Amino acid sequence: MLRRNILGLMVCIVCLGAATLSYAGQPDPILSGAVAATAGEVSVFTLPDGNGKGLNEAKVEVGGEVDATITVTLVDALGNPIFLYPFEDMWLETSAGGLAPCNGGTVSDGSTDINGQTTFSAALYAGGSSDRVGGEKCKVIVNGTALVGSDMDILFNSADIDGDLQVGLPDTVAFVPLYTGGVYNYSIDFFFDGGINLSDLVLYAGGLNTACP
Repeated sequence: MLRRNILGLMVCIVCLGAATLSYAGQPDPILSGAVAATAGEVSVFTLPDGNGKGLNEAKVEVGGEVDATITVTLVDALGNPIFLYPFEDMWLETSAGGLAPCNGGTVSDGSTDINGQTTFSAALYAGGSSDRVGGEKCKVIVNGTALVGSDMDILFNSADIDGDLQVGLPDTVAFVPLYTGGVYNYSIDFFFDGGINLSDLVLYAGGLNTACP
C-alpha cells in the first residue's frame, strides 16, 4: 500500500512538472499586455512599400505629430517574462480588417528582450483604411491570438485605398470623387487634420505606383 501511494505521488509530481513546463515560454493573452505611448485617437499613414509613416510619427487631428509606439510585454501563465519570443509571431491587425498588410508587413520591431518586451514603432508595409466612424481598433496579435485589452485608438489609412496592396488606377478612381466631393472622408485624410486638402493630395501622389516588396 505504501509503495502504491509513493508511486501515485511520483506520478502527480511528474504531471505537475509537465504542466508547469507547458506554461513556460507560452504567452498568456490575459496576463501579457500592450500599451501605446500616446493615449487617445491617432492616425498613421501607410504604404505597401513601407515608405509611409511609422507609429512613432503618428498624427493627432489637432496638435500635429506624436509618438504612438506600442510597447508589448509578454509573460507566461506563471507571470514570467518571455525572452526572445520571435518578432514574426507578433503583428498588428485592426478589429474590422480595414488594415491590409503585406506578407509580414505589420510585425514587431524585434524579438522580446529579457523583460519580455518589444515594440511596434516602424512604418508598416500595408494599405487599406480603418473604419473611423465604426470605431475600428488596432490590436496586437501574438501567435494568432489577440492580447486581451490591447484594443487601441490607432487608425490607419493609405494611398492604397482599395487595400489590394498596390497603388494604381483603381485607387485614383476612388480618390478623385472623394477629394472633390466636398464631404469629409477619413480614408483620404492622409495628413489627418480633419479636412480634405492639398496636403492629402501630395501624400497620395507620393504613394502612386507603390506595392508590396
